[in-house]
Amino acid sequence: MERIQLINPDRITWCCTDHGITPEMLASELDIAKASMERVMAGEAGLTFGQLRKIAEYFGRGVLFFLETTPVNDELVHTAQFRTLANQKPELSAKLKGLIERVEQQRTIYLNLRDELKDFEHPQFNPPDVAGLEIPQAARVAREWLNLGATNDFDTYRAAVENKGILVFRSNGYHGKWQIAKESPILGFTLYDANCPVIVIKQRFETQQAFTLMHELGHLLLHKTSSIDDEQDFQSHLGWELEANAFAGHLLVPEAFLHHINDAVRPSDVSRFDEWLEMPRKAWGVSGEMILRRLLDAGRLAQDQYASYRQWQAVCVTASSEGGSRMYRHREPKHVFGNTFVRTVLDALDARHITLAKASTYLDNLKVSDLHQLERHLADV
Repeated sequence: MERIQLINPDRITWCCTDHGITPEMLASELDIAKASMERVMAGEAGLTFGQLRKIAEYFGRGVLFFLETTPVNDELVHTAQFRTLANQKPELSAKLKGLIERVEQQRTIYLNLRDELKDFEHPQFNPPDVAGLEIPQAARVAREWLNLGATNDFDTYRAAVENKGILVFRSNGYHGKWQIAKESPILGFTLYDANCPVIVIKQRFETQQAFTLMHELGHLLLHKTSSIDDEQDFQSHLGWELEANAFAGHLLVPEAFLHHINDAVRPSDVSRFDEWLEMPRKAWGVSGEMILRRLLDAGRLAQDQYASYRQWQAVCVTASSEGGSRMYRHREPKHVFGNTFVRTVLDALDARHITLAKASTYLDNLKVSDLHQLERHLADV
């Protein structure tokens, strides 16, 4: 089989370094003979086109990327937003870096389709000015901007944010290219853009997802920057993470909501706190810990009670499953990419701006039969 002559080994080296692996590890991962990889890295012909394509797909690049003779320009390959996240968390895995790049690609697809669909209305990102406001006041302004009612769950919070011109993606619960691995401490990230920001949330308990969503929204509105956050950031008492945590807490549970909590009937046993807070938890779409934290900050709960609850909760709570049935495969693009993105793709398909095959590609390679099911599902919503 014919071997390609003009592969640039420096570009393979750059990609391997970017992903924290060696060319030898790459060859093993892709089932390419060690001798073939050694010849390529020595500047000789060693790979078939099929093998080069496997390498390109592995790194999320095009085949032509590895045939260019010039050195890689990091600023051209990685956006400023990507570099911001990578600098914040230098230990990011190759899979997570790949996810960030795919999110950026999806946003580009969305913006291109939006430009083509000039006769359609699309939500625009026009954030409120919260500069100089105290965190509780900024959260109140944001809540009014989102037009939130008193009763919510993750879906209504997500819809409210999407309606303000922000794409909201959620990782998949099963293994795949849209998953944030169960063992990863990363809970979410945001890619700031003055035209169309994106928030990405790790699939977990819905109450955790709601807090992550508003935490990332805090970075967008307060700090106007991209950010990536792990479990430690959500417990931080320093700097911007402290502000984003406080913003999320005040937005989800405003001061007025706390008046509905009756301290007189608070149980002495922390294991019964969730039962005590059952009605507000369900009505506001937040966790018991979120409410307790707000009560603690308001001086209505002792620190040792809050700490005891968290200790009890850590023992009792089990992580949500990473698996799950794919019986409703046709709904997965909406769960992952959100209503705004999916409807824009389907509008472009209906207006014949894109082909059925292209729409399928944009929607996580959805089969044609599933795509038609998705159309019917959204028509009924």
